[in-house]
Amino acid sequence: MEPVASIERRITYDARGLAEPDAEAPGTSQIDDGKAVFDAAPHSTRQINLELRRLIYEEGIRDVTVLNPGAKHSIGVGILQRCRIRFEGSLGYFGLGVIDGPEIVVNGRVGWSVCENMMSGVVVIQKNAGSLAGAAFRGGDLVIKGSVGARTGIDQKGGTIIVGGDAGSMTGFMMQRGRQIICGDVGPGLGDSMYDGTIYVAGTVKALGIDCVPGEWTDADTELIDRKFRLYGLDKPDSFQKFVCGKMLYNYDNLEPSERKLVIH
Repeated sequence: MEPVASIERRITYDARGLAEPDAEAPGTSQIDDGKAVFDAAPHSTRQINLELRRLIYEEGIRDVTVLNPGAKHSIGVGILQRCRIRFEGSLGYFGLGVIDGPEIVVNGRVGWSVCENMMSGVVVIQKNAGSLAGAAFRGGDLVIKGSVGARTGIDQKGGTIIVGGDAGSMTGFMMQRGRQIICGDVGPGLGDSMYDGTIYVAGTVKALGIDCVPGEWTDADTELIDRKFRLYGLDKPDSFQKFVCGKMLYNYDNLEPSERKLVIH
């Protein structure tokens, strides 16, 4: 097999800086009984994504295993079809973004912004994730069995994000809807400027963000936690704290003196 380094040197770019404008799907997957196995090691990001699209959209394969993804960036994005994909290895930045429907397992780690703008489906990360996991998350379940970096679920608009370990600062920043379940400790700024949604934390919270306040526990919260942990076979912590939006920012009462003068007059 030709060394990967020599293959990477042949990557070309168009005038806009887009890599491999004329790339084609490698067509090297092994297909058997409706399942496909694809070795991604010798291929570039675009070739890997093109091969995934070929298998899912053209060949109608609904079960794909990708070997040796090599922590390449932007892998598995834009899959808008119900299917199962398993990555045997780690992914780089911006993996699995803008997906709608697939069930994906990553047997490794992931970099920044995994599942950005995910619309539906299930993604299970077996190890840690970087910052901005689930940014602008819209629907489905994102399960990260390890720890995550800062700003998990920033601008979250729906769905459920579950973290088995710790989470960094500004978790749930500007959260609009949906749920986050954090099994470990959380850094400062939890739920800062959130508009709606619910955050559950089993560990300690270093500091709450602006307008994030403790919420009243209900039977619906217990049912949600029990169901999600049972569904994904996770070990459930003994107890959780619940945090919600205080809705003080909705009123905009604290006007600057010049603004108050304009309103009065």
